[in-house]
Amino acid sequence: MDLKVLAIDIGGTNVKIRVASDPQKRSFPSGPTLTPHQMVDGVLELAQGWEFDAVSIGLPAPIVKNKPVHNPGNLGKGWVDFNYAARFAKQVKLINDAAMQAVGSYEGGRMLFLGFGTGLGSCLIAEHVIVPTEIAHMPYREGSTFEDAVGIKALEKNRKKHWTKDVYAVIEILSAALIPDYIVLGGGNAAKLQEIPPNCRLGDNAHAFTGGFRMWTPEWAHSVAVYHK
Repeated sequence: MDLKVLAIDIGGTNVKIRVASDPQKRSFPSGPTLTPHQMVDGVLELAQGWEFDAVSIGLPAPIVKNKPVHNPGNLGKGWVDFNYAARFAKQVKLINDAAMQAVGSYEGGRMLFLGFGTGLGSCLIAEHVIVPTEIAHMPYREGSTFEDAVGIKALEKNRKKHWTKDVYAVIEILSAALIPDYIVLGGGNAAKLQEIPPNCRLGDNAHAFTGGFRMWTPEWAHSVAVYHK
């Protein structure tokens, strides 16, 4: 019997959930005060009527040993020591939200995923090996980070033309540094680009759910196990 997986994609604006048997996602607002207790309560209420044996959680924070290293920057507190498996009473795998969408977007080879949403998500996958990165917080220029330049605050503060110029520059820098076979541009703001740079393609936020389902398949079992070490 195939494992029935509930995939949870936690963003700075919404918590979105889906099971493979239902093509329609369900969601509720997140925000800077959302705690893991509130997240689980909201998910369980929203998931009524769905059957699932395991849970995949994409969280906007670095993940080590199947738990977040620190609280997500755009959510509330309490995420690090929270017992997700106990609260869901299910098997649970956590993964960085960008990494989960990257897994769902992967089509072989060496792929760089960049998620332009509330912040900047990033993940490199090479031959099914997940290589999480924290590129967003690295220095970009004039004391700012990559995320400062291309996150939602930059888009709101600066003109779209200026934000777009920085997005193209960031893509060019990271492409030169990581030499991917192709780049997937995800996140809600990637669609605002009028022209897609060479060697890039637009992703789809729905691929986060695909990634959540894939995490429990034999094809990805070893990679996810290494990711959680």
